[in-house]
Amino acid sequence: MNQAQTPPRIKLARLPTPLVKLERLSSALGGPEIWLKRDDLTDTTASGNKLRKLEFSVAQALEEGATRLITAGGPQSNHCRATAVIARQLGIECHLLLRGREPEEADGNLFIDQVLGTTISYLDQATFDALDQYAENLISQYASQGEKAFFIPVGASDEIGLWGYIEASKELKEDFTANNISPEYLVSAAGSGGTMGGLIIGREKYQLETRPIAFNVSNDAAYFRRKITADIASWNKRYSPQQEISPSAIDIIDGYVGPGYARAEPVIFDTIKWLAQLEGVILDPVYTGKAFYGMIQEIKAGKFQHSKCLVFLHTGGIFGLFPQKSQF
Repeated sequence: MNQAQTPPRIKLARLPTPLVKLERLSSALGGPEIWLKRDDLTDTTASGNKLRKLEFSVAQALEEGATRLITAGGPQSNHCRATAVIARQLGIECHLLLRGREPEEADGNLFIDQVLGTTISYLDQATFDALDQYAENLISQYASQGEKAFFIPVGASDEIGLWGYIEASKELKEDFTANNISPEYLVSAAGSGGTMGGLIIGREKYQLETRPIAFNVSNDAAYFRRKITADIASWNKRYSPQQEISPSAIDIIDGYVGPGYARAEPVIFDTIKWLAQLEGVILDPVYTGKAFYGMIQEIKAGKFQHSKCLVFLHTGGIFGLFPQKSQF
């Protein structure tokens, strides 16, 4: 792999995060060993995988003199909440573009956004589908008011945000060496594609033998193959390494989206309760709950029968539990 240009980075996450073996879960399943990478512990209020990406996205914003961050997602977006928290910590403003109508009562991530005094705009689906143009117009409006706004896409999943899990791959390699394990697979959820894309590049950059694999929690596998391919192409163009990625490297397991994004079936809530009571680990119903359930089902179906060890990437999302507490 050619040497990539070094991007700006700001320290936001509490790294390294722990890698722990889920002894009781591994025993209950009868193998393979299941290890958990605790990226839910990157911080408290700004917790989750998005914080690794924001170390690079926000650094780029500051490099360009930004006085305001703009980003987008659903009303319960973990990424939006993390961005809003970081903006306040850095003493700059934040404007969130949230898909859908304003709910009658704020809960979970949205409640935290409001406590922070974040500027929030609610966009209908048609407007959200043209998000880039909307954000560009908003940046122009802020410029006319003397502000420098910087747009971070949904999930910070672009060529800049990929660096979060490119560099996390180095940390993972150190984790595996320290614990004397050689996981065949690194399992995660795919919601916007940036984590998976970063892991794919990071695997090559740091020579990990572990194969990233993801369960999509929105859209379908074909969408994520296109999105991740496009993100990696943009990364190549911006940072000049010309990393060649085989289409087979984008390993997405479809079939566990359920009723749709941010909507879960009872079995997902049952899985969250089961793991919480077995291991004291809390998943969320939007991302990790679906991916973890998918992993368990695939283990039972024999997909990983030749694997000795798997690592599951816990990307956070605990605040997303509260708006769906009636489901428990």
